[in-house]
Amino acid sequence: MLDFRDVDALRTLYYPESAELAKYLTGAEQAFVFDHAVRRRTAGRPALHFGREGDGTHPTAVGRVHTDYSEDSGQKRLEIVVSDAKARSQVGRFAIVNIWRSIRGKVLDTPLGLCDARTISARDLVVSDLIYPHRTGEIYLVQHSSRHQWAYFSEMDKHEALVFKQYDSQVSGVARFTPHAAFDLPDIPRDAPYRESIEIRCLVTYG
Repeated sequence: MLDFRDVDALRTLYYPESAELAKYLTGAEQAFVFDHAVRRRTAGRPALHFGREGDGTHPTAVGRVHTDYSEDSGQKRLEIVVSDAKARSQVGRFAIVNIWRSIRGKVLDTPLGLCDARTISARDLVVSDLIYPHRTGEIYLVQHSSRHQWAYFSEMDKHEALVFKQYDSQVSGVARFTPHAAFDLPDIPRDAPYRESIEIRCLVTYG
């Protein structure tokens, strides 16, 4: 049984498995897992916020509707992941996908909701800075629209995974961004376990 708190084990075992899954589902030629986050619902289930408390080293569920990358930060991520300029020049289309799953059992309290990318438009996306102690990232927050259509998967268990796109360099004919957020289900049992999940971030290239 993989210990999801063991960073070395994740990088040795889980990263390669996730890369293979990303390639299989996207049809990409290469896949590079570059990051992960283990999130735990805050004890007592306070109102959801942006997912980090204190010094930011203990991620919690994110309750703000967002995408992990903007147009600019998606391009910058390629430069970071494929650092060799010659290799990067050979990349045509690329995308960034998330692989999200429970690591504790059925998610009964705070599932992940996904917005259908076909129902959003560019004017719904608001460029926003994400400020860390030593760097500043850029994401999109999302303005509400009655056009948006949302879905979630009930009681997701450890053997299931959500794979969804965060960025695509192809500008037409494909879904490019998937807004998402955690939310509290109403009327959950008092003894429902706190959600624990892992998300893998993976850049895939198509040549």
